[in-house]
Amino acid sequence: MSEGRILSIQSHVVSGYVGNKCVTFPLQTLGFDVDAINSVQLSNHTGYKVVKGQILNEKDLEDLVSGLIENSLHNYSHLLTGYVGSPTFLREISKTLGELRKKNPNIVYVCDPVMGDNGKMYVPESLLEIYKTSIIPLADIVTPNHYELELLTGKPVKSLPDAWIAIDALHDKGCKTVVISSTDLGTKGNLLAIASSKTNGKREKLLMHIPLLDANFTGSGDLFTALFLAWMTKTGNNLRLSLEKTIGTEQAVLKRTLARAKSVAGPGNKPSCEQLELRIVESKSDIENPDVQCKCEVIE
Repeated sequence: MSEGRILSIQSHVVSGYVGNKCVTFPLQTLGFDVDAINSVQLSNHTGYKVVKGQILNEKDLEDLVSGLIENSLHNYSHLLTGYVGSPTFLREISKTLGELRKKNPNIVYVCDPVMGDNGKMYVPESLLEIYKTSIIPLADIVTPNHYELELLTGKPVKSLPDAWIAIDALHDKGCKTVVISSTDLGTKGNLLAIASSKTNGKREKLLMHIPLLDANFTGSGDLFTALFLAWMTKTGNNLRLSLEKTIGTEQAVLKRTLARAKSVAGPGNKPSCEQLELRIVESKSDIENPDVQCKCEVIE
């Protein structure tokens, strides 16, 4: 039985696993139909020395969506968005959501506001204001990283109290659920995940300490957001259980990826971009049945 039908608008790579290439298999494995629109189609992710491909513009997105609408193929349970590199394309996404909500007023919009990391933006700065004013207020679930949380709120996040203040600012814009999958606020050797929901006057706040792995993975944020969407749906919006299952799968995928990368690279050698591509397909059983090893701490 299908859990829902998702329109996923984000990047695509021919080789490797980021964006739509990363999220489609896990979502399908968990029972969702996935219709993908690729904001860019690239040969590989941008961590490689050469990247070639095409970029969709806002007219291309409008054409694709209008084709769906004219054939009455636009009845979606979820809209999922990730990497977008163009301001005009991002504005068109807000129009697309408006059309989808005419068909299904209860559609859930899950937004991963991919803009940068480690203090550096890798999209045009003009996207930030569009996210703030036109996209975030429409989102039901938003999953920024630590840096993106600071960008979206204009607030420095140097401590846990800072993080709650910034998260509240996103709730005030209309986001029901905010999850920061990894922050720099954890203890040595651990990342700290922070989750918060605010619906119907009810508030829930969670923390989770996640073991830090000695590698930089590309696509892990895309995977996190897709898994979280799936488990929030399957658990009836149980925030704690959804975060625990999401991190259970994520950790299994990353550990498998790193173990294989080190094995292929050989002793003493740093794994390459290719060797660190996420091992998504091999992790099918972990996607279906997450081994929950990290537990949430309920704040309130």
